[in-house]
Formats: sequence, C-alpha cells, structure tokens
Amino acid sequence: MKETFTPSPRRFVPAILLAACSATASAAAFQNWEQDASSLGLSHAGSAATADSAASLYYNPATMARLDGVQLAVGFTGLRPLIDFDNKGSNGPGLGLGDGGDAGRWLALPNASFTWRLGADLTLGLGVTRPFALDTAYDDGWIGQTQARRSEIRSLNYNPAIAYRVSDKIALGFGLDYQTIDLDFSRAGQRLRGDDGSWGWNAGALFTLSPNMRVGISYRSAIEHKLDGKVNGQTAHANLDLPETAILSVWQQVSEQWEAMGDLSYTRWNRLKRLVFTNRGGPLAAESFAYGNSWRLAWGAAYRVNDRFKFKFGFAWERSPVGNHGRSARLPDANSLRLSFGGQWLLGAYGRIDAGYSYLLTHDAKIAQFRDGSLLRGEYDNAAHIVGVQYSLGF
Repeated sequence: MKETFTPSPRRFVPAILLAACSATASAAAFQNWEQDASSLGLSHAGSAATADSAASLYYNPATMARLDGVQLAVGFTGLRPLIDFDNKGSNGPGLGLGDGGDAGRWLALPNASFTWRLGADLTLGLGVTRPFALDTAYDDGWIGQTQARRSEIRSLNYNPAIAYRVSDKIALGFGLDYQTIDLDFSRAGQRLRGDDGSWGWNAGALFTLSPNMRVGISYRSAIEHKLDGKVNGQTAHANLDLPETAILSVWQQVSEQWEAMGDLSYTRWNRLKRLVFTNRGGPLAAESFAYGNSWRLAWGAAYRVNDRFKFKFGFAWERSPVGNHGRSARLPDANSLRLSFGGQWLLGAYGRIDAGYSYLLTHDAKIAQFRDGSLLRGEYDNAAHIVGVQYSLGF
C-alpha cells in the first residue's frame, strides 16, 4: 500500500520513540537476521513494522495484513566472516603450529516468501528461510586443533502464516515453523554429526497509530531439536535447544522524502548451555556453549530520491551472548557494530529490486579455552562483509 504523508506536529512524538529504540547485527552467535535484502541496507531496523514486501512475514506475520493481492519476494544474501586468531601463550599437549589462517567461510542465505490476500481482512503466507547457520574452518594442524577444526550448522525454516486485520489500527498474525537442522563439528580425533526436524511457532501484532507511523511487536518461539547422529561413527543422540526472540519495531514517515525506523530485540540464548552426545553406554562427547542472553538496537532511514529510487542506510549495535569465559574457537563471537547502506529500484509492472551491503565490526574477542589438557589462549580479530539482493513482485 502506498503511504501518503500528512503533515502534523504529532510526528515529532514518534521521533522521540525512534531515538529510544535507535542504535541489528548479523545476529549474535549463529542466528542470522539476514532473511531479506529489503531491510539489509537499514541494518534491519524497523523489521517488525516496515511491511514493504512478503519477506517481512519472517520478522512479524501481522505485516502481511498490509499487503494487497498476491505478493512474491525471492532473495539471496551472502555473508563472509573474517576470523583471525592471534596466539598469546597457548600451551599443553596436542597443540599444532600456526594461527589457523582466516577461519571464516562464505554463508549462503537464500529466502523466498509468498502472501495472498483472501479478502478485505484475511491474508495467508509462506516463508522459507535459513535462520541459523555457521561455517568456520581452520588450517590443518593449527595450534588450536584440540579445540576445533571445522564447525558447520545448516538450517531451513518453513513458515506458513496467517494475518487478520482486526481494524484499521490493529492487525494480528500467527505462523507455524517447521525447521530442519544439520550439525557437523570436528576437532583433532573427534567428529560429531547430527540432524533433526522440529516444530515451533511465531506471532505478532502491527499497530497503525497514524497514516505516518506503525509499531510492530513479534515473538518467535524456541525450538527443541533432538539430533540423531554419530560420534566418530558411533550412533548417538543429542538435544540442541535454539532460542526464542522478541522484537519491538517502529516505522515513521517523517516527510515526503524521509522514512525512519528503529528496532529493539531480545534473544534468550541462555537455554543453550551444552551439547552432549550420548548412546546407551552413556555420554560420548560434549561441546560447551555457556551462552548468556543477547539484545540488539538498530536505527535506519530511507530517502526517496525520485519516484523510482530510494536510498537506505542504517547502523546497529548488538550485545553478544558469548562472554570471555564462554568463548570458544568454534564461534569466537563478541559484541558488534554494523554499518549498512542499500537501495530500492521500482520497475513498474515488472516489480522491484532491493540490494544492500553491511560491514560488521566485532570488538576484540579474547579467549582462554581449556580442553583435553591444552589451553588455547589469544585474541580474535573479527569482521564480516554481508551483501544481498531481492526481487519482489505484486499482482
């Protein structure tokens, strides 16, 4: 739906709320917010309130109530972490040589979403995304080989959803999530593999406070995966509890040319403590996470250059669930700052293209990980490049 701007002194009140929410990152740990390229250039600010394409159903299913007719969005995001370890006194048996090189690998995050308005108030939708992903790999024989070599997590999330417009001011949404996951961890002398498919749900509400302001809230449930897998070839099982996330978003039309967005989100990572593989004989292997909870703040803006092009930019800060005492070589995460920009091109009857880029800078991450009598001590210098493109069409 095209918004019309109605000048009003009240528009300065929402600006105060936006400031309070200002300041997303590729979400902390191995959760990924890059589920659409439309909001990538905004650092995903306003994710639960913007409602400008079918892809927004991932962040808030209630946003589908604002989409007319049939809407389709197909996108792809590539994420390239840069992970460099600097040794500072590692010691113990089994240590290799070298700092492991750049342990980051390209992550491919495709997404596709479809919505269909059935009547004045009811909309159905389906989204396919990859919300959790990890791929790190160190050089063979590196100094931390007893801690980690290769770490891979792949997920695929199928999200059928429904939205109902209660009134001109309120819309509600609900969805189910069927999520598959594959895990493959290796270190010197050990390889852990497992996979599963489990169910979760998501819900949200969208409040249209005026023609120029919307507030969205949403919740995505935890999912408890029961992995069937192997430890060095032996059949084993493990529980992997993935976190729930809550989002509060604000969108505001500040003027004919300017839009502003803000985000505040909270992810309960502390449910993920240990990954223990067992069989009938008892525990076979374990990986420690010891995560805390995380939250993020994001702010973004869009400027309409002309009737066909819109420029976007944003920044974000995220508190990592990984502290100095729980940091591991598999995922040496830390608090992060993101800077983003992007654009939107309208193609008339041929749809719309969105593209974006983010640079993610992670604070210096110190590590002192002890395992099998060996201590990995040092500091990580991390960053990430994120690029995405999306095609949207309505008819």
